[in-house]
Amino acid sequence: MKPLPRTARAYIVCAALGAGACALPALLPPSPTPWATAGLLAALYALCELPARCRLLGRAPGGTSPLGAGSFFPVLLAAALLLPPAAAALTALPGGLLARVEEPPAHWRRAWRAAATALAAWAAARTAGALHAPAALGGPAGPDFPRALLSALAAALVFCLTLTALDGGVRATADGLPLPLRTALRRGLLGRALAPHLVHGLAGLMMGVLWRSPYGPAAALLVLLPMYVSCWVFAQYHRERAAHQATIRALVQAVDIKDSYTRGHSERVGHASVLIARELGMEGDRLDVVRFAGILHDVGKLGVPTRVLRKDGPLTPEERRIIELHPEYGHEMIRGIGFLGEARDAVLHHHERIDGSGYPYGLRGEQIPECARVVAVADAFDAMTSTRSYSRARPVATALAELERCAGSQFDPRMVGALVRALDRYGWQSAVTADEPGTQVPAPRAPGPGAAGTTGAAGPAQSAEAATTGEPA
Repeated sequence: MKPLPRTARAYIVCAALGAGACALPALLPPSPTPWATAGLLAALYALCELPARCRLLGRAPGGTSPLGAGSFFPVLLAAALLLPPAAAALTALPGGLLARVEEPPAHWRRAWRAAATALAAWAAARTAGALHAPAALGGPAGPDFPRALLSALAAALVFCLTLTALDGGVRATADGLPLPLRTALRRGLLGRALAPHLVHGLAGLMMGVLWRSPYGPAAALLVLLPMYVSCWVFAQYHRERAAHQATIRALVQAVDIKDSYTRGHSERVGHASVLIARELGMEGDRLDVVRFAGILHDVGKLGVPTRVLRKDGPLTPEERRIIELHPEYGHEMIRGIGFLGEARDAVLHHHERIDGSGYPYGLRGEQIPECARVVAVADAFDAMTSTRSYSRARPVATALAELERCAGSQFDPRMVGALVRALDRYGWQSAVTADEPGTQVPAPRAPGPGAAGTTGAAGPAQSAEAATTGEPA
């Protein structure tokens, strides 16, 4: 367990003191706090957090909560629209202190969650009050929806910005980084948080309007049911995705254990495959499939005898035939994993060549699945730019020149061109994958094809490792 640094603890203490100062006016006479509304909302928010602490309901496989953080923020945003700022801050404290935490130290994490949500609720209530949200929610003529909508969205935006900045700050202090606002917001994942918080703001608006309606708080509670169901469905998606990642990680680790020469190679091929796919206009689930294909392209090595796989000298014809079976072994291993989709074909065909001289089936041109043509280029590029048992890493520019030389015979020219454009835009960082696992080749991030790298002479071209990479012959 990594201990919480003193700077992070001091940050949490300051946030807790700030939350206390914001909530204190609600407790001091003469207090304008509508205690019936504040108490009910505070109890509701705390009650919503309790299921996450139940072992049966609150934990998904892998130790994560099935309901993501922020599932019940509509309650706090409704409080920000209905209550004075101090009372809104007070509403957030019980639920924050009861919230489930996944990692120790639990008391620090609960204190942080309570303080951060209280400060965010206070800031949102101040914003809503400045826009006269309480009056807009209900009156003799009914709610003023245009003004109420504006107030709710503004309150949700301020809530999101406050929570994200605070969260980014505590992450930065925990990691020992400086604390400019831009860094705090970036580390708090503002881009991912904004849309969900705006949706929470609309749900909070519905709760507030129904709360002020003749039907009262009981009707407002109905808003939470669809929110709970949608969060549960979203959590199931993430649980399934986490299971997919765990499956792939286990397969890759098994390959790395058996073939230490290619440690890290699979992940880099997956990354390079995604760079190519993006240049080709692929997106969404298709990008995931390409990444899976790149990561798993050599999983068939698990079926190759270790003595053959680790042989450094030239292969006999029989050993070469055994090595060339690894795409078929890989396809057999993963063909029952439904979520991989066309990645399974890429594993089977990533050693096919455009001119038909590849293996295992000698496919040519468009007969080779597109995903396999992507992985073939990514595999060859990483093989050439990584130090291996039989060759030193080549410079990025040299590797790209070799790919371009073999485009049209061994590789699809479209894929090679896409990789060249992607590297010109993003660069590449090579790593040692032979006898020094985990160390980096002393090459800077390459700004483009002209980047310098480490050079060296090639060794035996018929070694076992060379036979299982996509390097040009």
